[in-house]
Amino acid sequence: MNDLPRESPLAAVSPLDGRYAGKTADLVPYASEAALIEARLRVEVEYLLALGDHDAVDCTLSAEERAHLRTVLEEFDADDARLVKQIETEGTEQFSATRHDVKAVEYFLRTETPERLHPWIHFGLTSEDVNNLAHRLNAIRAVEDVLLPAIAEIRDALTGMAREHRDLPMLARTHGQPATPTTFGKEMAVFAARLGRAQARVRAATADLSGKLAGASGTYAAHVAAYPEVDWPVFARQFVESLGLEHTPLATQVNPCDDLAALFDALSGVNNVLLDLDRDIWRYVSDRYLGQESEAGETGSSTMPHKVNPIDFENSEGNLSKANSDLTFLRDYVTTSRLQRDLSDSTVKRNVGAAFAHCLIGYRKTTAGLGKLVPNEQVMREELEDTPEIIGEAVQTILRREGDTEAYERVKELTRGRRVTLADFRDLFAELDVDESVREELAALEPTGYTGIASALVDEL
Repeated sequence: MNDLPRESPLAAVSPLDGRYAGKTADLVPYASEAALIEARLRVEVEYLLALGDHDAVDCTLSAEERAHLRTVLEEFDADDARLVKQIETEGTEQFSATRHDVKAVEYFLRTETPERLHPWIHFGLTSEDVNNLAHRLNAIRAVEDVLLPAIAEIRDALTGMAREHRDLPMLARTHGQPATPTTFGKEMAVFAARLGRAQARVRAATADLSGKLAGASGTYAAHVAAYPEVDWPVFARQFVESLGLEHTPLATQVNPCDDLAALFDALSGVNNVLLDLDRDIWRYVSDRYLGQESEAGETGSSTMPHKVNPIDFENSEGNLSKANSDLTFLRDYVTTSRLQRDLSDSTVKRNVGAAFAHCLIGYRKTTAGLGKLVPNEQVMREELEDTPEIIGEAVQTILRREGDTEAYERVKELTRGRRVTLADFRDLFAELDVDESVREELAALEPTGYTGIASALVDEL
């Protein structure tokens, strides 16, 4: 196997870059090593431009130089990313290997600017000033451009199913036992509503991501030493906000990552809703409430030709569980740093993209699975009709309304621990001391019609 090309998906150590590479490709512009290099370059260029705009700082930029810096950003490509990596790991004729990823970006920018600007590149900054901003810029784009649209696609599918099947009665189960009927549409509406709330939490957490630009210990010491007359906290706030981030005014060298932790937690909340959905759909398929449209040539089982397995939901469950494990680890880890800085979080943050990728696979698998579902109305109705005891709740409630103090016990004696029929209920109704209109009201009860306002509740979406 040593003859496999390293770039081959078959040689990938992680399934994210192997088996699932096609499903995670949309995250490459935001979660790859090249994306992180590009984001660092953006921070360095924007910072250099901001210094040039400050009257008290001796970093003057001509219109041509400003335009060129913008061009460097716009035209940054794979060859440029490879050059940055080469500067870091191997060195070039101009630079020895830096063995430092942020310094490599600084040196790359030197190759694109006149020498007189070189002192101003990365002026007064620590690497974490660049990294904390770069990671958050990529996280925002990954969530807004890829993950949130994928979540919205699921919610749209659930909303469509809820409305289409709002009137389709279905036996509910509480504690795994037959319970008051619902409608399939209403149950899908519950998931759509939950997902919408979880989706909103992700949006809010993304909007709250914040950045710092305060130097090696968060004190602006180098900046103040060079230009004590400049209000550097104001400069930092304006610069960070110009990138689309909130500003963190108090930090060590590390930007406290409570904001990232909130985002990871919000994504876990989305995933928990979908895990619940995946498992419920799996059970509905098992109970034959739902069928699945199979693709031509698709194999369900290697030995049982008749099977169409709920593999999309199972795959989603596995990937979302893995994503939540990663997100929980990231949430708990990135909010700690020994004293003013330790480097352990640096390698950990490189795994944010992997967590996002498992999320994305899960979302797309759920979407694919929902698109194949076909409710089996006949099976749902037959099971309802075969479980008449579920109208017992309605019977005892109506009798309570009529003042029957033994209503619950009367129905319990009839139904608990035994199978009953609608005829058994009607025998009970015949013995009751109630008005004929109440007897007729009770006799009209049937399982398929006992769904309350389930169909109307879909309009709450």
